[in-house]
Amino acid sequence: MMTLFHRRARYGLAAAALACAPLPAQASDKGWDDAGTITRDALMIAAVGVPVVKGDWQGLLQAGGSIGATKLLTYGMKEAFPEWRPDRSDRKSFPSGHTSTAFAAAATLQNRYGWEIGIPAHVAAAFVGFSRVQADRHHWYDVVAGAALGEVTGLLITSKQNDRVQVVPWAGRDGGGVALAMRF
Repeated sequence: MMTLFHRRARYGLAAAALACAPLPAQASDKGWDDAGTITRDALMIAAVGVPVVKGDWQGLLQAGGSIGATKLLTYGMKEAFPEWRPDRSDRKSFPSGHTSTAFAAAATLQNRYGWEIGIPAHVAAAFVGFSRVQADRHHWYDVVAGAALGEVTGLLITSKQNDRVQVVPWAGRDGGGVALAMRF
């Protein structure tokens, strides 16, 4: 059952992503860069704001840990794998920090509070990744690596507030996927 809180959070995240999308007249690199940054920041605020509003202090610690760990890992990878940005501004392209942070926030929201808030958060995070490529700040593989890093960190550090439904990623030598477990 979707609560009023979940509905408002879902619509708020969707509205934030749409409001940040550059219109054709402003679809310059700077417009895409600004839109992605604003959306990333909105996701981070949501990831720490939702637990505060709900009085979920454990969730707040987990959100902070997820985002903080993602930022540390991203920074370390940027130092370990210097890659030129498409615009040649510096060698900090791999992985995308905006995307990793956005996906860490989205995964935290999804894992802690469920799909009702997680799906719009992931749509917004995907927009962040798309905007980074459109702004000529990252290659597509920088964004994919950032998304994977943020998603894994968010899922590993955040636990369910309600553990009746769990979504667990898995990988093996011959493939990977997502397992869904429900408790009735």
